[in-house]
Amino acid sequence: MKNLAKFETIVLGLGLLSGMAFGQKISSNNVRTVVSGTSTLHNWEMTSATGTFSGMVSGNSIQDVQYVMNVKTLKSGKGAMDSNAYKALKADKHPNITFTASSVNIGKGTMTGKLTVTDVTKTINVPVNITKNGNSYTVWGTLTIKMTDYGVTPPSFMMNTVKTGNEITITVNAVTK
Repeated sequence: MKNLAKFETIVLGLGLLSGMAFGQKISSNNVRTVVSGTSTLHNWEMTSATGTFSGMVSGNSIQDVQYVMNVKTLKSGKGAMDSNAYKALKADKHPNITFTASSVNIGKGTMTGKLTVTDVTKTINVPVNITKNGNSYTVWGTLTIKMTDYGVTPPSFMMNTVKTGNEITITVNAVTK
């Protein structure tokens, strides 16, 4: 009887350890992404609410972070502006903007990972804030990049009289389950 009790304790302990080792898979399919910038005419903003975010919570960090957003889900409310942006981002050839990171700590800090826009991938540091609410996590981050660093020529129109600034700010907000 004692051996059976010890065996049950060991099995229960291994089950708990394996649960901790595998962690909690989190994901979201409605990540809000806002891309904003300037032009010689006015400031502008494009928004998408259909990006995806996933990762695996392990202790006080999220491992295997993956973010994907289809370029053509970014909308400004102005069709011509959207078309110019898709063309500049080479959306037909490179439909997604992606970010991957091996891990990030929960709380306020910096996440280091790889951002891919068009066919250019760069290692970047993103200031982030990650909060936990029950089994849900809110991941919020914002960074400023130069379009030309990713092979993107800033769009212009009206015979080059209106030009988009090179710097853009990207803000991502994911609420995972």
